[in-house]
Amino acid sequence: MNYNKKTVKDIDVKGKKVLLRCDFNVPMAKDGSGVITNDKRIRAALPTIQYLLDQGAAVIACSHMGKPKGEVKPELSLKPVAARLGELLGKDIIMAADVVGPDAQAKAAALQAGQVLLLENTRFEAGETKNDPALAKAMAGMAEVYVSDAFGAVHRAHASTAGVADYLPAVSGFLIQKELDFIGGALANPKRPLVAILGGSKVSSKIGVINNLLEIADTIIIGGGMAYTFSAAQGGTVGDSLLEEDWKDYSLEMIQKAKDKGVKLLLPVDTVIADAFAPDANSKVVKAGEIPDGWEGLDIGPETMKLYCDAVADAGTVIWNGPMGVFEFDKFAVGTKAVAEALSKTNAITIIGGGDSAAAVQQLGYADKMTHISTGGGASLEFMEGKELPGVACLLDA
Repeated sequence: MNYNKKTVKDIDVKGKKVLLRCDFNVPMAKDGSGVITNDKRIRAALPTIQYLLDQGAAVIACSHMGKPKGEVKPELSLKPVAARLGELLGKDIIMAADVVGPDAQAKAAALQAGQVLLLENTRFEAGETKNDPALAKAMAGMAEVYVSDAFGAVHRAHASTAGVADYLPAVSGFLIQKELDFIGGALANPKRPLVAILGGSKVSSKIGVINNLLEIADTIIIGGGMAYTFSAAQGGTVGDSLLEEDWKDYSLEMIQKAKDKGVKLLLPVDTVIADAFAPDANSKVVKAGEIPDGWEGLDIGPETMKLYCDAVADAGTVIWNGPMGVFEFDKFAVGTKAVAEALSKTNAITIIGGGDSAAAVQQLGYADKMTHISTGGGASLEFMEGKELPGVACLLDA
């Protein structure tokens, strides 16, 4: 995939209407009060919106929220987003009552340079997730340029993330450009040694990533629940730990492939085990592959922490996706915290894949010490797998 794409800075938007795809899929209070509990994604869109306004464009912003599955669900309306965006930008946001209906069309037609219109939740339209050409064409018909800035949605070929690019010149906003620079750069031309840390619960969800990184990385570190499948594959006992029986052969293949390619594959040498999946469970440290029945591994052990922290100390680039243990429980967040701390001290370029790793780094207070934290969990995973991302592939090449 070509990571070198045109950005908003490569085109003239003065006096033009710009359709801007944002990721405003923000968490809302569960009580239906319309209160946004975290506005990080709205703030992340501000630099691109402000730049477009400064350049004399009229901005037609759009986003999905939740999974309304083509039905209009008032609790998933973007009205609260319009209110918060207005507060942050210090200007009134015009809210459309629909996506491509009469209200949106009329408001888009009347939009002036320096104004911002927010369309209603794109997934209120059944054609959004089907990448319906008629919907894409109707959305594109309101504007003259398309700017994609929703990295969290680029791995999906939807009408508002990919389809509209068939009808409008398409470029990236600053958020996507940053993702392409960092993750794309780390994959295409990394500062070496490149160390990849992979955690999380399942081997099956990281197969493509491990496979692709074996071609690129110098060292691959395995932690989290998926380590027990590797351990069992090598003849160890894992008690009640997470285990994907069907992926044991695959794990052995990966170990062999790493040997053949001269890639260091580091697996846990010890494990913190618990007698229940609970924050206050009894725990002890055992050697990897020696977990007794009735116990389960919930974190990497102290020897493993030292091994992993040493491995990142002199890295050139580190990519991290997936926690080392059950970081939601303080008692079993020690391994994840140790890795986060080691990354905060290294001189390497540190890239955190979205999702749980990003949440862990933020929760543990190391977010500002990382070079780049991805805004898209699923998208960053598919990016690392070397898959083509439809919402990036559709943009004009630089």
